[in-house]
Amino acid sequence: MQEQSVRAGAADASAAAQAMPAQAPLKGSALILLTIAAALSTFMEILDITIANVSIPTIAGSLGVSTSQGTWIISAYSVAAAIAVPLTGWLARRVGEIKLFVISVLAFTLMSAIAAFSVNLPMLVICRLLQGLVSGPMVPLSQTLLVRNFPPEKRGAAMGLWAMTVILAPIAGPLLGGYISDNYHWSWIFLINIPIGLFGGITIWTLMRKRESPTVKAPLDVIGLLLMVVGIGSLQLMMEIGKDYDWFASPFITALGVIAAVSLTFFIAWVLTSHHPIVDLGLFRDKNFRFGVILLSVGFMTYFGSVVVFPLWLQMVMGYTAAQSGAAMAPIGIFTLILSPIIGRNITRLNLRVLATFAFVVMGAVSLWNTQMSLDVGFWDIVSPRLVQGIGMACFFLPVQSLMLANITPDHMAAASGLSNFLRTLGAAMGTAISVTAWEHMSSAHHARLTENVSQFSPISNNYLGILQSAGLSLDQAYGVIERTINAQSYMLATNEFFLYCSVAFFALTGVVWLTKPKKITGPASVH
Repeated sequence: MQEQSVRAGAADASAAAQAMPAQAPLKGSALILLTIAAALSTFMEILDITIANVSIPTIAGSLGVSTSQGTWIISAYSVAAAIAVPLTGWLARRVGEIKLFVISVLAFTLMSAIAAFSVNLPMLVICRLLQGLVSGPMVPLSQTLLVRNFPPEKRGAAMGLWAMTVILAPIAGPLLGGYISDNYHWSWIFLINIPIGLFGGITIWTLMRKRESPTVKAPLDVIGLLLMVVGIGSLQLMMEIGKDYDWFASPFITALGVIAAVSLTFFIAWVLTSHHPIVDLGLFRDKNFRFGVILLSVGFMTYFGSVVVFPLWLQMVMGYTAAQSGAAMAPIGIFTLILSPIIGRNITRLNLRVLATFAFVVMGAVSLWNTQMSLDVGFWDIVSPRLVQGIGMACFFLPVQSLMLANITPDHMAAASGLSNFLRTLGAAMGTAISVTAWEHMSSAHHARLTENVSQFSPISNNYLGILQSAGLSLDQAYGVIERTINAQSYMLATNEFFLYCSVAFFALTGVVWLTKPKKITGPASVH
């Protein structure tokens, strides 16, 4: 009975899909244009998640508000996008995949244009909120459109390109946002979306309007939708602003946590017994999808945690500027750019579990490499691990995606892509929130231990104070130097410890990889 209920919402769509004659794959210039339009649209949406982050001080100053108030520009987008992504499957069945994608891209472009001309913070926050709401279907549907319209022998290469945009966009966001903020008006971080969005939306509609997917007028699960909006919205908002409110020391954050837990518990129970579920949780019955989502979510959570902490360490401890820290992080994209299309083209000839295992081993090894960093490390010693990490990322995303979606049928592809992309994004948000808090707590603990060794009864402390005073410093200045040294060493030790935990997480995921079961295929069906 339960299985029938969770599948009921998609049954009509499945029947319609089977009744509809299969469309021949696109060829030639049409295929190239489709790929470019879908890839650029995906890149634009993911870029907007991170491009505004480094521009917050500039935007806040221009609008006459504090930096802490300016962070609502990020939070509004993140909360709205988190709510919208899981709805992709239901909306695609109701509206049609092509129409939904084009509406999403053009609406995103319109909101970007309005955001660029915002005259105050409330206007900009509302634009970002609407921008996040309409962005939800873009990433999962771009994946679905590529798969359905590429010939089987070329789907792997298409998905390699798609995976490359998903990985590179978060890296490019801070670099591009910082450059625009330093050299141009902040509005250009939104204005650059206009030509990309218009090209993507118009091109996709021109090429694909006669290839619309079947639609079904399934009723809206209002109760499920309300529970999901409240639960996911509270959870995402808690993670976005929790650090600023000292987490559960704040009654507000505690209330958000309780609301999220209660709402999501009732949401899961409701969806599993609904005849027309807003989100198809029955997808988790598939072993590959279940463990693939774990690999994708935890992998991205750990990865995003590392790419948040590392530039913080570079800027707060090592004295790097934002541009220098961005340059130190950028080499992650080099091997990702080179290897992703190659892996995509050869995906059917590769052992996906071996490749994914290799990816997690490489990223675990890089995390261990990072534990050896010290305060006198040079620039190229910082860049080298980032370069190798790109190999791991290129071998991680596409094989895990392929394993996860191997058994998903075409009529459930939009729902599976939406749900998996939501959990990937949620994992990244959790990684960002948890990593910064954990890093600061580790630093405080190390600071307390190091301070215990500084006292007037310690010969080493007195000797060091004497050296500093002999150099012309007063006693207060000498103690100030010691405090700065302890702070730097505390953050350095915390960084080493944090990356040790990252390595443990990556190595643990190698075991989860082997819980999946790739099916034997003759074409790149696994990258549906």
